[in-house]
Amino acid sequence: MTSVIRTIPHWIDGAESPSKSGRTAPVYNPATGAVSAHVALADQDEIDAAIASAERGYRVWKTYSIAKRQTVLFAFRELLNSRKGELAQIVTAEHGKVVSDALGEILRGQEVVELATGFPHLIKGAFSENASTGIDVYSLKQPLGVVGVVSPFNFPVMVPLWFVPIAIAAGNAVVLKPSEKDPSAALWLAELWKEAGLPDGVFTVLQGDKLAVDGLLHSPIVQSISFVGSTPIAQYIYETASRNGKRVQALGGAKNHMLVLPDADLDLVADQAVNAGYGAAGERCMAISVAIAVEPVADELIAKISERIAKLRIGNGAGQDGVEPDMGPLISEVHRDKVSSYVDIAEADGAKIVVDGRGLTIDGHEDGFFFGPTLIDEIPTTSRAYQEEIFGPVLSIVRVKTFQEGLDLINSGQFGNGTAIFTNDGGAARRFQSEVEVGMIGINVPIPVPVAYHSFGGWKSSLFGDAKAYGVHGFDFFTREKAITSRWLDPATHGGINLGFPQND
Repeated sequence: MTSVIRTIPHWIDGAESPSKSGRTAPVYNPATGAVSAHVALADQDEIDAAIASAERGYRVWKTYSIAKRQTVLFAFRELLNSRKGELAQIVTAEHGKVVSDALGEILRGQEVVELATGFPHLIKGAFSENASTGIDVYSLKQPLGVVGVVSPFNFPVMVPLWFVPIAIAAGNAVVLKPSEKDPSAALWLAELWKEAGLPDGVFTVLQGDKLAVDGLLHSPIVQSISFVGSTPIAQYIYETASRNGKRVQALGGAKNHMLVLPDADLDLVADQAVNAGYGAAGERCMAISVAIAVEPVADELIAKISERIAKLRIGNGAGQDGVEPDMGPLISEVHRDKVSSYVDIAEADGAKIVVDGRGLTIDGHEDGFFFGPTLIDEIPTTSRAYQEEIFGPVLSIVRVKTFQEGLDLINSGQFGNGTAIFTNDGGAARRFQSEVEVGMIGINVPIPVPVAYHSFGGWKSSLFGDAKAYGVHGFDFFTREKAITSRWLDPATHGGINLGFPQND
């Protein structure tokens, strides 16, 4: 008997909406390589229907008082907190990351939900009484309307939660286009928003591919686009959306470096290099992919990292018999082969492959998309494997002679997302944070993702657009300001006629 594989639908008008486009894409279980579902790929009619639903939802939602909106945010927060384990299982089944890592992703997203519950303070306007005689000037912050969010495969929960709760708290309606590689988490979130009391249409899930993205970019109804993904796509979204008069926050790729000074605790460095290089199988825009070792520490550091790699357990992220591995598979066969090709490039360019993750198979999961932790030494900085984002469990070592040489190397790169320095020298750390040309910096911290009340975003080719994600930047992005100048005349002192240019007095 052949089992029927389900097709993952859209979420429109507060309910699942089966697609009629006739187009689908396979969704895999990365640990087994088997197709677990198909996901709908929207056609233009479905794109238009999703946006129209969001516009109707916005017309309702914008009339809700701040108190009523806050009630919905708090209810969503409580529901997410009580059922986060269920969501983590969904993420692991489609993405492949281990369950504890999926849970960690949800908890970091929950931090932004908690920030959003305090939104009344962050959308307040300002008031200046008697700015001119008898005249008051004040400002209002109002929602944009319908906003679009395009999220990546590597964080199917956390990245949407960077944007959606803030946009909704500010009074907007959101159309989320999740990755077609792991789309189920978005539907789960939609159901939770409905249960929390969000009106129909305020949160819409549009499944699809480039056609759906372009539909959001070109729609005159959609007022802004928020995106996280690769740099080429971030730049495309920024240019296209801006050309169509939209606000844009488009977070791109990275090539994050860790600068290791000779005075650093190398056991700490090795632990953190393994955590930041191989966690989530390296499929993180904040992953450390290059460790710059200021000599004479490189050989000892490589030995310590290699020792730790040998102890890592690779397997199905869901675990087995209650035991969870350290690292799961990559998202797809195509991506695994791409990661492998970069190791080939490094080797051809003269690098030394210290630990080789190519060709890894896991017993019982021979068709899974596994790639082992890889450590590369002596990689030329001219190699594409050094210069480009690999997005896999590949850590390269670059040897330099001085702090300045390492700093210059970081600053010469095209990306400026995240970086870290490991040292016990406060003066060196202070100089590093001042002079490095990167948006997010860790000092003895390898993955410096800011907490929710700060903002996330890099420099250079790692960020395109008007604002970083979440924090104060997020509320500024999802609102627009009106400045109002008001005079209420005192009947006893009428101003009379004056054709001159208005002046303060």
